Amino acid sequence: MRLASVAAHFGRDIDRSLEKMAGIVGDARASGVELLVFPDATLGGYLSDLRHPDAHALPPALAEDSFEVGRVIAMAQEMVVCFGYTEEVVADGDVLHYNAALCVNGDGVLGRHRKVHQPAGEALAYCAGETFAAFDTPVGRMGMLIDYDKTFPEAARSLALDGAHVIACLSAWPASVTDRASRLPQDRQSRLFDLYDSARAAENQIVWVSSNQTGVMGGLRFLGQAKVVGPGGDVLARTWSKGALAVAEVDVEVEVARSRRILHHLEELTPSAYVGSLRSSPSEEDA
Repeated sequence: MRLASVAAHFGRDIDRSLEKMAGIVGDARASGVELLVFPDATLGGYLSDLRHPDAHALPPALAEDSFEVGRVIAMAQEMVVCFGYTEEVVADGDVLHYNAALCVNGDGVLGRHRKVHQPAGEALAYCAGETFAAFDTPVGRMGMLIDYDKTFPEAARSLALDGAHVIACLSAWPASVTDRASRLPQDRQSRLFDLYDSARAAENQIVWVSSNQTGVMGGLRFLGQAKVVGPGGDVLARTWSKGALAVAEVDVEVEVARSRRILHHLEELTPSAYVGSLRSSPSEEDA
Protein backbone atom coordinates (compact mmCIF):
# COMPACT_ATOMS: atom_id res chain seq x y z
CA MET A 1 0.00 0.00 0.00
CA ARG A 2 1.23 3.49 -0.83
CA LEU A 3 0.91 6.02 1.96
CA ALA A 4 1.60 9.72 1.48
CA SER A 5 1.91 12.67 3.80
CA VAL A 6 1.66 16.30 2.73
CA ALA A 7 3.88 19.24 3.67
CA ALA A 8 2.25 22.38 2.26
CA HIS A 9 0.94 25.82 3.17
CA PHE A 10 -2.80 26.37 3.48
CA GLY A 11 -4.17 29.79 4.37
CA ARG A 12 -7.49 31.54 4.89
CA ASP A 13 -8.73 31.29 1.29
CA ILE A 14 -10.75 28.06 1.31
CA ASP A 15 -11.46 28.08 -2.45
CA ARG A 16 -7.76 28.33 -3.15
CA SER A 17 -7.07 25.56 -0.64
CA LEU A 18 -9.60 23.30 -2.36
CA GLU A 19 -7.91 23.91 -5.71
CA LYS A 20 -4.53 23.11 -4.18
CA MET A 21 -5.91 19.96 -2.57
CA ALA A 22 -7.36 18.81 -5.89
CA GLY A 23 -3.95 19.18 -7.54
CA ILE A 24 -2.20 17.23 -4.78
CA VAL A 25 -4.88 14.52 -4.80
CA GLY A 26 -4.47 14.20 -8.56
CA ASP A 27 -0.70 13.85 -8.31
CA ALA A 28 -1.03 11.32 -5.50
CA ARG A 29 -3.59 9.29 -7.43
CA ALA A 30 -1.27 9.19 -10.44
CA SER A 31 1.43 7.77 -8.12
CA GLY A 32 -0.87 5.03 -6.83
CA VAL A 33 -1.36 6.52 -3.36
CA GLU A 34 -4.15 4.88 -1.34
CA LEU A 35 -3.91 6.97 1.86
CA LEU A 36 -3.17 10.70 1.66
CA VAL A 37 -2.80 12.82 4.81
CA PHE A 38 -3.06 16.62 4.58
CA PRO A 39 -1.98 18.97 7.41
CA ASP A 40 -4.02 20.38 10.25
CA ALA A 41 -6.15 23.36 9.20
CA THR A 42 -6.09 22.44 5.50
CA LEU A 43 -9.33 24.34 4.94
CA GLY A 44 -9.03 27.86 6.34
CA GLY A 45 -5.54 27.82 7.79
CA TYR A 46 -4.31 27.82 11.38
CA LEU A 47 -4.06 30.58 13.98
CA SER A 48 -1.66 33.44 13.31
CA ASP A 49 -0.68 33.86 16.97
CA LEU A 50 -0.54 31.03 19.49
CA ARG A 51 -0.35 33.13 22.63
CA HIS A 52 -2.95 35.81 21.86
CA PRO A 53 -5.23 34.69 19.01
CA ASP A 54 -6.98 37.62 17.33
CA ALA A 55 -10.72 37.05 17.65
CA HIS A 56 -11.27 39.00 14.44
CA ALA A 57 -8.80 36.95 12.37
CA LEU A 58 -9.68 33.36 13.25
CA PRO A 59 -9.90 30.64 10.60
CA PRO A 60 -13.31 30.36 8.90
CA ALA A 61 -15.44 27.58 10.38
CA LEU A 62 -17.35 24.91 8.46
CA ALA A 63 -19.97 22.33 9.38
CA GLU A 64 -19.14 18.70 8.66
CA ASP A 65 -21.96 18.59 6.10
CA SER A 66 -20.81 21.78 4.33
CA PHE A 67 -20.39 22.15 0.58
CA GLU A 68 -16.61 22.50 1.05
CA VAL A 69 -16.26 19.20 2.91
CA GLY A 70 -18.43 17.64 0.21
CA ARG A 71 -15.94 18.80 -2.41
CA VAL A 72 -13.11 16.98 -0.63
CA ILE A 73 -15.22 13.83 -0.45
CA ALA A 74 -15.92 14.08 -4.17
CA MET A 75 -12.25 14.59 -5.12
CA ALA A 76 -11.12 11.70 -2.90
CA GLN A 77 -13.01 9.06 -4.91
CA GLU A 78 -11.43 5.68 -4.08
CA MET A 79 -8.55 7.26 -2.12
CA VAL A 80 -8.65 7.63 1.68
CA VAL A 81 -7.94 11.29 2.49
CA CYS A 82 -7.40 12.93 5.88
CA PHE A 83 -7.58 16.72 6.25
CA GLY A 84 -7.99 19.37 8.94
CA TYR A 85 -10.49 22.20 9.31
CA THR A 86 -12.22 24.38 11.90
CA GLU A 87 -15.47 22.60 12.68
CA GLU A 88 -18.55 24.59 13.63
CA VAL A 89 -21.19 22.91 15.79
CA VAL A 90 -24.43 24.41 17.04
CA ALA A 91 -25.47 22.85 20.37
CA ASP A 92 -28.29 24.11 22.58
CA GLY A 93 -28.17 27.47 20.84
CA ASP A 94 -24.42 27.85 21.34
CA VAL A 95 -21.95 27.97 18.43
CA LEU A 96 -18.86 25.88 19.18
CA HIS A 97 -15.63 25.69 17.20
CA TYR A 98 -13.19 22.77 17.22
CA ASN A 99 -9.80 22.19 15.64
CA ALA A 100 -10.89 19.04 13.83
CA ALA A 101 -9.91 16.46 11.25
CA LEU A 102 -11.91 14.23 8.95
CA CYS A 103 -10.98 11.02 7.17
CA VAL A 104 -13.00 10.55 3.99
CA ASN A 105 -13.28 8.76 0.69
CA GLY A 106 -15.84 9.03 -2.08
CA ASP A 107 -18.41 7.22 0.04
CA GLY A 108 -18.34 9.90 2.74
CA VAL A 109 -16.85 10.39 6.21
CA LEU A 110 -14.96 7.38 7.55
CA GLY A 111 -13.65 8.89 10.80
CA ARG A 112 -13.35 12.16 12.69
CA HIS A 113 -11.25 13.65 15.48
CA ARG A 114 -11.40 16.84 17.53
CA LYS A 115 -8.07 18.00 18.96
CA VAL A 116 -7.93 17.21 22.67
CA HIS A 117 -4.70 18.83 23.87
CA GLN A 118 -4.46 22.59 23.40
CA PRO A 119 -1.15 24.48 23.56
CA ALA A 120 -0.70 28.07 24.73
CA GLY A 121 -3.69 30.25 23.81
CA GLU A 122 -5.44 27.82 21.49
CA ALA A 123 -8.20 27.34 24.07
CA LEU A 124 -9.17 30.97 23.41
CA ALA A 125 -10.12 29.99 19.84
CA TYR A 126 -11.31 26.39 20.08
CA CYS A 127 -13.20 24.02 22.33
CA ALA A 128 -11.28 20.88 23.24
CA GLY A 129 -12.19 17.42 22.02
CA GLU A 130 -12.73 14.68 24.56
CA THR A 131 -11.89 11.28 23.06
CA PHE A 132 -9.57 9.21 20.90
CA ALA A 133 -11.20 6.52 18.76
CA ALA A 134 -9.98 4.30 15.92
CA PHE A 135 -12.14 3.57 12.88
CA ASP A 136 -12.23 1.18 9.95
CA THR A 137 -11.28 2.27 6.42
CA PRO A 138 -10.54 0.57 3.09
CA VAL A 139 -6.83 0.78 3.99
CA GLY A 140 -7.30 -0.80 7.42
CA ARG A 141 -8.13 0.31 10.93
CA MET A 142 -6.63 3.69 11.72
CA GLY A 143 -6.88 6.74 13.96
CA MET A 144 -6.08 10.45 13.81
CA LEU A 145 -4.36 12.95 16.07
CA ILE A 146 -3.87 16.70 15.65
CA ASP A 147 -0.39 18.17 16.28
CA TYR A 148 -0.03 18.79 20.05
CA ASP A 149 -1.94 15.56 20.73
CA LYS A 150 1.17 13.61 19.74
CA THR A 151 3.16 15.15 22.59
CA PHE A 152 1.18 12.93 24.95
CA PRO A 153 2.03 9.20 24.65
CA GLU A 154 -1.40 8.25 26.00
CA ALA A 155 -3.11 9.73 22.93
CA ALA A 156 -1.42 7.47 20.39
CA ARG A 157 -1.53 4.54 22.81
CA SER A 158 -5.31 4.91 23.12
CA LEU A 159 -5.68 4.58 19.35
CA ALA A 160 -3.32 1.60 19.17
CA LEU A 161 -5.22 -0.16 21.95
CA ASP A 162 -8.39 0.50 19.96
CA GLY A 163 -6.90 -1.49 17.09
CA ALA A 164 -5.36 1.23 14.90
CA HIS A 165 -2.43 -0.04 12.81
CA VAL A 166 -2.03 3.33 11.09
CA ILE A 167 -2.15 6.68 12.86
CA ALA A 168 -2.37 9.89 10.85
CA CYS A 169 -1.09 12.91 12.76
CA LEU A 170 -2.12 16.18 11.10
CA SER A 171 -0.11 19.18 12.21
CA ALA A 172 0.25 22.93 11.98
CA TRP A 173 3.44 22.75 14.03
CA PRO A 174 5.55 25.93 14.14
CA ALA A 175 9.13 26.62 15.04
CA SER A 176 9.70 27.79 18.60
CA VAL A 177 7.94 31.07 19.34
CA THR A 178 10.13 31.84 22.37
CA ASP A 179 13.60 30.69 21.36
CA ARG A 180 13.91 30.72 17.59
CA ALA A 181 16.92 29.22 15.87
CA SER A 182 18.41 30.89 12.79
CA ARG A 183 17.94 27.66 10.81
CA LEU A 184 14.88 25.40 11.08
CA PRO A 185 16.82 22.12 11.44
CA GLN A 186 18.42 23.49 14.63
CA ASP A 187 15.12 24.68 16.10
CA ARG A 188 14.05 22.95 19.33
CA GLN A 189 10.57 22.32 17.98
CA SER A 190 12.01 20.81 14.81
CA ARG A 191 13.88 18.22 16.87
CA LEU A 192 10.85 17.49 19.04
CA PHE A 193 8.57 17.11 16.02
CA ASP A 194 10.83 14.40 14.55
CA LEU A 195 11.40 12.76 17.92
CA TYR A 196 7.69 12.41 18.66
CA ASP A 197 6.99 10.99 15.20
CA SER A 198 9.49 8.16 15.60
CA ALA A 199 8.80 7.54 19.28
CA ARG A 200 5.02 7.24 18.90
CA ALA A 201 5.42 4.78 16.02
CA ALA A 202 7.98 2.64 17.88
CA GLU A 203 6.15 2.70 21.23
CA ASN A 204 2.98 1.37 19.68
CA GLN A 205 4.51 -0.65 16.82
CA ILE A 206 2.27 0.99 14.24
CA VAL A 207 2.71 2.93 10.99
CA TRP A 208 2.73 6.68 11.60
CA VAL A 209 1.84 9.19 8.87
CA SER A 210 2.78 12.74 9.91
CA SER A 211 1.79 15.82 7.90
CA ASN A 212 2.51 19.47 8.58
CA GLN A 213 1.97 22.99 7.33
CA THR A 214 4.82 24.94 5.73
CA GLY A 215 5.43 28.66 5.27
CA VAL A 216 4.30 31.49 7.53
CA MET A 217 0.99 32.47 9.10
CA GLY A 218 1.16 35.72 11.07
CA GLY A 219 3.89 35.26 13.65
CA LEU A 220 4.18 31.49 13.15
CA ARG A 221 6.71 29.78 10.90
CA PHE A 222 5.74 26.17 10.20
CA LEU A 223 8.28 23.38 10.04
CA GLY A 224 7.11 21.07 7.26
CA GLN A 225 8.93 17.76 7.91
CA ALA A 226 6.09 15.49 6.77
CA LYS A 227 6.99 11.82 6.99
CA VAL A 228 5.95 8.18 7.03
CA VAL A 229 7.42 6.17 9.91
CA GLY A 230 7.51 2.38 10.24
CA PRO A 231 6.60 0.34 13.36
CA GLY A 232 10.24 0.31 14.47
CA GLY A 233 10.49 4.11 14.47
CA ASP A 234 12.39 4.11 11.16
CA VAL A 235 11.61 7.02 8.82
CA LEU A 236 10.56 5.52 5.48
CA ALA A 237 10.00 8.80 3.64
CA ARG A 238 10.16 12.46 4.60
CA THR A 239 10.12 16.04 3.41
CA TRP A 240 12.01 19.05 4.75
CA SER A 241 10.87 22.65 5.28
CA LYS A 242 9.40 23.22 1.81
CA GLY A 243 6.18 21.88 0.34
CA ALA A 244 6.44 18.28 -0.86
CA LEU A 245 4.91 14.83 -0.59
CA ALA A 246 6.46 12.03 1.49
CA VAL A 247 5.49 8.73 -0.15
CA ALA A 248 6.25 5.23 1.14
CA GLU A 249 5.13 1.79 0.08
CA VAL A 250 4.31 -0.29 3.15
CA ASP A 251 2.54 -3.59 3.73
CA VAL A 252 1.01 -2.35 6.96
CA GLU A 253 -0.28 -5.63 8.33
CA VAL A 254 2.94 -7.49 7.55
CA GLU A 255 5.16 -4.82 9.07
CA VAL A 256 3.05 -4.41 12.21
CA ALA A 257 2.93 -8.20 12.70
CA ARG A 258 6.70 -8.47 12.18
CA SER A 259 7.42 -5.74 14.72
CA ARG A 260 5.22 -7.50 17.31
CA ARG A 261 6.47 -11.03 16.67
CA ILE A 262 8.78 -11.23 19.71
CA LEU A 263 8.09 -8.06 21.69
CA HIS A 264 4.42 -7.03 21.68
CA HIS A 265 4.23 -3.74 23.57
CA LEU A 266 0.45 -3.59 23.79
CA GLU A 267 0.10 -7.14 25.15
CA GLU A 268 2.97 -6.67 27.58
CA LEU A 269 1.62 -3.52 29.23
CA THR A 270 1.26 -3.48 33.02
CA PRO A 271 -1.46 -0.83 33.54
CA SER A 272 -1.71 -1.42 37.29
CA ALA A 273 1.82 -0.07 37.67
CA TYR A 274 1.10 3.24 35.92
CA VAL A 275 -2.26 4.41 37.21
CA GLY A 276 -0.88 6.63 39.96
CA SER A 277 1.55 8.35 37.59
CA LEU A 278 -1.27 9.37 35.24
CA ARG A 279 -3.00 11.60 37.77
CA SER A 280 -2.32 15.28 37.20
CA SER A 281 -1.89 15.98 40.93
CA PRO A 282 -2.32 14.21 44.26
CA SER A 283 -5.81 14.18 45.72
CA GLU A 284 -6.53 15.88 49.02
CA GLU A 285 -6.74 12.45 50.65
CA ASP A 286 -3.17 11.71 49.52
CA ALA A 287 -1.80 15.04 50.69
